[in-house]
Amino acid sequence: MTHRGSRVLHVGSLSRVEGEGALSLRVHDGTVTEAQLEIYEPPRFFEAFLRGRSYTEPPDITARVCGICPVAYQMSACAAIEDACGVTVDPAIRELRRLLYCGEWIESQALHIYLLHAPDFLGRASAIELARTDRAAVERGLRLKKAGNSLMELLGGRAIHPVNVRLGGFHRVPARDELRPVEAELRRALDDAWDTVRWVAGFDFPDARTDADLLALAAADTYAVESGTPTVLRADGTTSSFPVRDFSAHVRETHEPHSTALHSRLDGRLHLTGALARFAIGGRRLSPVARQAAVEAGLGDPHEGAVCRNPYRSILVRAVEVVYAVGEALRIIAGYEPPAHPYTEVPPVAGVGHGATEAPRGLLYHRYALDAEGIVTDARLVPPTAQNQAAIEDDLRRLAQRAIGERDLGDDELTALCERAIRNHDPCISCSTHFLDLTVVRTSSPAPGGPDA
Repeated sequence: MTHRGSRVLHVGSLSRVEGEGALSLRVHDGTVTEAQLEIYEPPRFFEAFLRGRSYTEPPDITARVCGICPVAYQMSACAAIEDACGVTVDPAIRELRRLLYCGEWIESQALHIYLLHAPDFLGRASAIELARTDRAAVERGLRLKKAGNSLMELLGGRAIHPVNVRLGGFHRVPARDELRPVEAELRRALDDAWDTVRWVAGFDFPDARTDADLLALAAADTYAVESGTPTVLRADGTTSSFPVRDFSAHVRETHEPHSTALHSRLDGRLHLTGALARFAIGGRRLSPVARQAAVEAGLGDPHEGAVCRNPYRSILVRAVEVVYAVGEALRIIAGYEPPAHPYTEVPPVAGVGHGATEAPRGLLYHRYALDAEGIVTDARLVPPTAQNQAAIEDDLRRLAQRAIGERDLGDDELTALCERAIRNHDPCISCSTHFLDLTVVRTSSPAPGGPDA
């Protein structure tokens, strides 16, 4: 940068990130010396007020953490508490849980693709502006989201903060006939999902690369959604895995003064969880139709080890995952037989349990300690955005540095670049959508014999 002294820039109305946050960039003599993604929403203390509650309550309470991904919190909570109690649920219940999770993947990924991310690639300020020039595309996205919501409503009781999930299963399971209207809607949604892949594949993607370690669940015989083994893919191509119970030994959280979200390191290194990580680690387990979608999207064949590390192209992976989730939902519905009982009994046991599932935005980990009466004595929740925050800051710093090195960006251009880089990672700062403030401080060395800059 050629600016002398300091300049501060505020941007106060970004409506395409989920939650409240700010970004500070410090540039000195053309070098980006610091990039901080500041999450300043007040702490919500979920872990604290779970303590002292009955072991049956976390699935309902934690669903309120996020209005976009409530099923992820419910499923991770159920998995952890059932692990503590030594209970394995009926396979039919597990399939219903996966079906409900597919609904969340469909609606959440469609929300991100169409309403939050696509406007960046098409030069539009918002989805509303996009609808003025491409109404059909936005309507397609809304249809997809509605299809996901229909699954959420049928299995969860409502689309936001479902109320039908309970420890061990569901309060009520649907009859076979109740799935038919949703099945028909999903068949139409599969066409929309394919059109989404083809639409997004036509976007222009800047060159970029994240070198953070990738962390995702991996399953032996399917694309991991509601269960799996935490698996790491490092930048050098080596892989490793560890049991869910060892998550805290590998992913350690620290407090940073500029954020109310804890920062995480995976074995002391930056890591990224989410769509790029899932595709790189579990892509071989995608269904044939999703594999075809990945090839048509230009991601390569995951069965041949295709890996994508470009954050801008994460929208492609999310579109492929919509195809997968719709197809997976149709598969489960086709083979559905109502279980003999809607839930498996889970008697209280003193112990510690661990659970992890794949929220649309990445791996979500829960740990609960229970006493013999089933009272929660300790709780820990590690959401994907908190894990990703340090890697996002690293991407921001490098992207800004590259752009500044190529030309002297003005404040508006630098702001747009940073906002877009953040949206690549689809951060869920909270369940609300508010704004991002951008602060840029530029300094330069004093001229020979002149005053300090």
